Amino acid sequence: MEVLKKIYRSQLFKISSLNSLSIILKIGIGLVTSKLLAVFVGPSGMALVGNLRNFLTSLESVSTLGFQNGIVKYVAEIKEDKLRLQKILSTVFISLVVVALLLSGVLFFFAAFWNQEIFGTNYQYQSVFKALALALPWYVVSLFLIAVLNGLGSYKKVIWVNSIGNVIGLLVSIILIVEYRTLGALVALVSTPALLFFVSVYFLNKEINIFKTIKGRSFDFAIIKKLSSYSMMALVSSVLGPLVYLAIRNNIIETLGIDQAGYWETMTRISSYYLLFVTTILAVYFLPKLSVAKNTQETKTVFWSFYKGILPVFILGVTIVYFTRFFIVKLLFTQEFLQVTGLFFWQLVGDVLKVASLILGYQFFAKKLTVSFIVAELLSLSITYFSSIFLVSIYGLQGVVMAHALTYFLYLIGIGVYFRKSLF
Repeated sequence: MEVLKKIYRSQLFKISSLNSLSIILKIGIGLVTSKLLAVFVGPSGMALVGNLRNFLTSLESVSTLGFQNGIVKYVAEIKEDKLRLQKILSTVFISLVVVALLLSGVLFFFAAFWNQEIFGTNYQYQSVFKALALALPWYVVSLFLIAVLNGLGSYKKVIWVNSIGNVIGLLVSIILIVEYRTLGALVALVSTPALLFFVSVYFLNKEINIFKTIKGRSFDFAIIKKLSSYSMMALVSSVLGPLVYLAIRNNIIETLGIDQAGYWETMTRISSYYLLFVTTILAVYFLPKLSVAKNTQETKTVFWSFYKGILPVFILGVTIVYFTRFFIVKLLFTQEFLQVTGLFFWQLVGDVLKVASLILGYQFFAKKLTVSFIVAELLSLSITYFSSIFLVSIYGLQGVVMAHALTYFLYLIGIGVYFRKSLF
């Protein structure tokens, strides 16, 4: 009984509980959005949405210069030193706004080029990239503000920002998808994240008056140099990663057809729902803890609190997901998508291995192990790409989820050996 009381009162339990409610909300919103996509755009539209999502992930990393994890780390470390905090916030804010405006210009004036690269010659959605150009600066600043909140340790506010943003995004998505079908889905995807700006400003201003804190004279190139290692890490994973998945999806379209690519995107979408719990709690709670861990013993404590508290719950959750997969597909999508149920086993195996390795991967960011991270990511992405191409040619669409499981099996072994001292 005393043990249960101790768990109940712990900060991790409180944050995990609030985070769980947020994730349940996001999954609920995802169910509605997925059903809308299934009914109004079908498997082919789902594949186009997947291509755009991969592109947006890469664009997000480029436009934020990969600074997000670095912002969390440095704000967490120096939040009591107002002068140093002002320098970091001013430098990063000015840099991100300049980059975002430049990228917006490239997107707007070369919309036709990006349309051909992402959607091919059979689809004309240049207006999507023009809408993205207008939304990008607002979204970039909102990501900066959320990273600052995270670094300040305001976990609850971060969760509230994301929850409110998801609800607003759902309302916009419903209107656009019902009214404009595939075009509406694509426009909703690029525009709704920008609405996070207004929510994040409201919550951050309760902690710190951010726009009074930012001063042009506080800009410091030395801070950019410090954060550059995070840029390298983020650009490798968040730019190359989505591009690899884009190439894999295009290979599936060429060899198996666009509907098959849509089924894989559907499986990826379902996977993203249940992975939200882990990825959010890692970013909001565990990354700041790893950043301030002073020695191997403290790092080991953080690692094992994840393995004992989060991983078993996740394994139980995906086991339930596997046995209810037919119900899930029918609920989220339509009868047309039942082929997706055959992809669950290897996807879930890969996701368990992925979650087991994620906490170790965050140590790269927490301790700025730039070269090690880049080597690990390049090897992982290479395995993903080549094994997917090879296995798809043998097993069809099953091959892409088998490659997913193989990649994270090898990645977990490699990263476990690398961080063995912090683990054991």
